[in-house]
Amino acid sequence: MPSVTTQPITAQLTHSAIFLVVTLKQDGRERDLVRALCGDMPALLRGIGFRHPDRRLSCVVGFGSDAWDRIFGAPRPAELHPFREIKGVHHAVSTPGDMLFHIRATHMDLCFELAAQIMSRIGEVVATADEVHGFKYFDERDLLGFVDGTENPVGQDALDAAVIGDEDAAFAGGSYVIVQKYLHDLKGWNAVPVEQQEGMIGRKKLSDIELDDAAKPAYAHNVLTSIEENGEPLEIVRDNMPFGDVSKGEFGTYFIGYARSPARIEKMLNNMFVGLPPGNYDRLLDFSTAVTGSLFFVPSLTFLADL
Repeated sequence: MPSVTTQPITAQLTHSAIFLVVTLKQDGRERDLVRALCGDMPALLRGIGFRHPDRRLSCVVGFGSDAWDRIFGAPRPAELHPFREIKGVHHAVSTPGDMLFHIRATHMDLCFELAAQIMSRIGEVVATADEVHGFKYFDERDLLGFVDGTENPVGQDALDAAVIGDEDAAFAGGSYVIVQKYLHDLKGWNAVPVEQQEGMIGRKKLSDIELDDAAKPAYAHNVLTSIEENGEPLEIVRDNMPFGDVSKGEFGTYFIGYARSPARIEKMLNNMFVGLPPGNYDRLLDFSTAVTGSLFFVPSLTFLADL
């Protein structure tokens, strides 16, 4: 199989990010403008990032199922489909999204400039479905007070978890990504005793040490999101970010997970929202509401360069 270059899905975690989800208009120019932007993305990143190379500006571009057909046509990635809503004890909604731009840097100024340049190129043929500015919080914690992403795979393990190989050779080097925007009821959460919070998460709040298996409730978040196949763990690469709007009283976590198969993330979400077994759902969802949900395919840089 020829060598391919992946998009920076396993880039080192940063302190700032913009998650930009857009939908395509029926304009007639969207195909050409989007394809041109994809081809020029490396030049945009160089042009903006050269000012502060140490701030590690990067961008991952993903495409929804309908957008793939409109922009690229056949063939299609084998497992690309619209995000499937999940109705359990709580509801994982499915919301519109044709393209995702996951922009990262150590400082927000570079993220903002790249987002502005992207919209200057395609703004006339897209509508913004969601834009979230994420930031790293104290000690890598989310707004619930717990460290997020402790068990993220790194190095080759991250590539093995997130990057497609021979199972879909035409799209090797690509990845699937699911995003969800969660809003937290912080007042309700902060009224819960810390020991109960730790049981819901499956980790100690202060030290970030994982609870012993015998001490974890069956509904703990890290129990329900730990899945296996033939005795081997199935991992994903997360780069979740806190976000908030103090004046609106909105506080949340933007979930973003990359995987070589969307089925991995879908199984985790089903365990969370429906429960394993059904009814044994993730109690964290009593305080965190998913208000968006979209699935995208991230083609390799080689695919985009060959356009």
